Amino acid sequence: MKLLALDCSATAASCAVLEEDRVIASSFVNVKLTHSETLLPMLQNTLSAAKLSLNDIGAFAINNGPGSFTGIRIGISAVKGLALPNNLPCVAVSTLYSIAELHKNLNGIIVAVMDARCNQVYNAIFKIENGNIRRLCEDRAVLISEVIAELEKMDDNIFIAGDGAHLFSEYANGKEKVNISKEPLLYQNAVGVGLAANEMLIRGQTVTANELCPLYLRLPQAERELKVKKGETL
Repeated sequence: MKLLALDCSATAASCAVLEEDRVIASSFVNVKLTHSETLLPMLQNTLSAAKLSLNDIGAFAINNGPGSFTGIRIGISAVKGLALPNNLPCVAVSTLYSIAELHKNLNGIIVAVMDARCNQVYNAIFKIENGNIRRLCEDRAVLISEVIAELEKMDDNIFIAGDGAHLFSEYANGKEKVNISKEPLLYQNAVGVGLAANEMLIRGQTVTANELCPLYLRLPQAERELKVKKGETL
């Protein structure tokens, strides 16, 4: 079965078509254009390059969070619109896990980080050994300093990846065994989404288009500011 995977959880956007673990075609754009401008044309171009149409797709996958509130909503809406007409299965993938999936050929600790502002990152830590990924913590919004304190207790080689990697590395400067992943592994990518989704498809971890929804780790900024004004707990 052919799977169409999307990611627009941060500034970059990407699309990939996979058949099991084989990437048939993929596109990646990292420019300052809105995802409403780039996502659907990229999808059409990727299908065209693979000589496929939407009728050839059997399932859809999307990073449903954490990430940009606007980007996540655009991606979710796009997949819902694509999957609903034929009631095709959808796979909701953790953005942070999809980052780890791109590093499956390495051995060590993968620190997936996305910029969450205010010295915070969306983060999860994974250990990869012989092609197996093991979570060391759940997805979270956390202070950069707290993550660094955890890494100081680890002896493995550490790889930092995600759109918050360069920001994170400024705080981790001088730490031994801490490396920033090189492109094309650095940023979240639909290829990682597709690889993770294929594993989830095998386990039957799918949802309908109606059930597909974003997974936010904290409230949008406007709602947080309103709660602060009201004196409510975040």
